[in-house]
Amino acid sequence: MNKIMGLDVGTKRIGVALSDYLLITAQPCEMVPRQPEEKAIGRLKQIAAEWNVKTIVIGLPFNMDGTKGEQAQDCIAFGSLLKNDFVVVYEDERLTSFMAEENLRRRSKPYSKHKELIDIESACIILQEYLNRKDKTNDGL
Repeated sequence: MNKIMGLDVGTKRIGVALSDYLLITAQPCEMVPRQPEEKAIGRLKQIAAEWNVKTIVIGLPFNMDGTKGEQAQDCIAFGSLLKNDFVVVYEDERLTSFMAEENLRRRSKPYSKHKELIDIESACIILQEYLNRKDKTNDGL
């Protein structure tokens, strides 16, 4: 069985989440530093191999008007580095950082000094939204 990986790709950090094997829930995994990029890609491939990941869902930060800005283009460029090894899917991630902060606040997690918690929680939200609406018979699973 395969898991699905969710990524919140930022300029400094990448939040990583993994699905369960039944593709029902997203769980936090870790934060991977974005630079150097080759090392980040290597770590993501290592996690994917360890957990039998074939599909990666990358959050795409659309502008509020639905257009793709600079950060969205950066996420697409990052995803292109993974396309030879994985099925790469993009998921709208508007407002996930805000939702992540709210989730962490409700659980009394100290996110203000640990920004990586927000990145990981955002990756969970991105992946969970994908899992909630996903017809899991597609994407090479």
